[in-house]
Amino acid sequence: MSEFTTKVKDVVRKIPKGKTMSYKEVAIASGYPKSSRAVANIMAKNFDSDIPCHRVIRSDGGLGGYNRGGESAKKIILQSEGAIL
Repeated sequence: MSEFTTKVKDVVRKIPKGKTMSYKEVAIASGYPKSSRAVANIMAKNFDSDIPCHRVIRSDGGLGGYNRGGESAKKIILQSEGAIL
């Protein structure tokens, strides 16, 4: 795993239940502010349940993809956690 991937996963792991961050915010927090698309790609390939990738959304407020059931599943999970969408 690359240093960038490790940093991204560390940032996402710390997103609290009921909160979200955009792909761009995760990229900035990881130290790579121009890498939001790369963050999205990392999240798309994530199957580690310790990394709450469903808490990462698009900057425009759209949910973006989710590799465990699609956008509708992502929305249900975020709502169950109390996230305001």
